[in-house]
Amino acid sequence: MQYVEFQASPSLWNLVLLPARRAQQDVNRYTLFTGFDYMISPARNLTERGFETDFGVTVRPGMALGADFGALVNGAGTLNGGETIYAPILTQVQLNPSSVHVAFKSTTYTFAAGPQFYFRKWEKVTLFARPGFGGIHENASFTLPPQLGLLLTQFGAPIPGPHQSDTTLFFGLGGGFDVNVSRHVGMRFAADWVNTHLFSNLLTGRQNYVRFSVGPTWRWGQLKQQQ
Repeated sequence: MQYVEFQASPSLWNLVLLPARRAQQDVNRYTLFTGFDYMISPARNLTERGFETDFGVTVRPGMALGADFGALVNGAGTLNGGETIYAPILTQVQLNPSSVHVAFKSTTYTFAAGPQFYFRKWEKVTLFARPGFGGIHENASFTLPPQLGLLLTQFGAPIPGPHQSDTTLFFGLGGGFDVNVSRHVGMRFAADWVNTHLFSNLLTGRQNYVRFSVGPTWRWGQLKQQQ
């Protein structure tokens, strides 16, 4: 039996390994993202628009530590009577709580900190994933229908004020990808799921939010890797 020996030329190996070497060596130390935010909460028919910014410091090629801030304004949604503390009262008067809807307007702020994990296999696209843990603050304004206010008064229930404000913690998950336009500039597309319990004095259940973000990333510095 004859064996054929094959030897790859140095230029061929360089061609195969060059993208991987670039992905490991050319990692920026700092990343700043600024972009457009769109957040929804399906259970409350809530939609909000605003902006988000985050800053991260890369500590290793696959992980960065950073902080995030978002501001979402001009929100509009609907409260369902079935998700409020007043549902038992509505049931007593033989009124379906889910048939009672109160429109509201809102402004929401989010702030978080933690790790972000990168998958740097391709030169032009960088995938990432992140756990979500931070705080959320929301201002809400609504007007109760006169009949509902009268009903609550008859049952001796507290009537909520037209302006409500609350701050609490949230947790969630998120991820997305960066399109690497150059070493210092990219375009980010991300989505985050957030779970929290705002206005626990009025709402009985937790709320789920989904946030979509898009915008440029700015990078500088270089991560010094141990050989």
